[in-house]
Amino acid sequence: NPSPAKSHLLASAGYDQTVNLWDIRTGTCLKTLKGHTKWVWSTAFSPDGETLASGSGDHTIKLWQVEDGECRQTLTGHSSRIWSIAFCPSQSLLASGSSDQTIRLWNWLTGECTQTLVGHTSLVWSVTFSADGRWLVSGSQDETVRLWEVETGRCLKVLKAERPYDRMNIAGVSGLTDAQVATLFALGAMAK
Repeated sequence: NPSPAKSHLLASAGYDQTVNLWDIRTGTCLKTLKGHTKWVWSTAFSPDGETLASGSGDHTIKLWQVEDGECRQTLTGHSSRIWSIAFCPSQSLLASGSSDQTIRLWNWLTGECTQTLVGHTSLVWSVTFSADGRWLVSGSQDETVRLWEVETGRCLKVLKAERPYDRMNIAGVSGLTDAQVATLFALGAMAK
């Protein structure tokens, strides 16, 4: 979210490897930012609205100067596509979630990766900071949401919603096709 002074700006990511910067008051595309070599999946504005970050399938995050559209830095370290990025509202941190099953915390002013958070067992779809910047929440295709302490990088809690058929015992049930049994197992059923 850009600062109030720049709250009229919107960034859109594209399959065409670009990021468009829009003035939502007029519906005008102000700039097209080029530099990624694969699809761009996510964008986020720094708290002051001066920097725009974009995460891409090329495994990089680019930091763009909003005023002139110049790429001031490219962050590398993930080994797969980056699905989500978020700026910390209270520190110079940027979080990125990737298909490599990790979350990286970056000092976006220096470009240094300060921590790599490990624990998810599938791609990380989303990351977001708490309003005070003390916590990071991540959501993954492994069907969990994790709460991380930013200062230490520790995972404090793993949340997992119960699936519709969790713990349903289908042993001895007759009349089901192999496909139906496979579907029930995928939804949490068991055969005990």
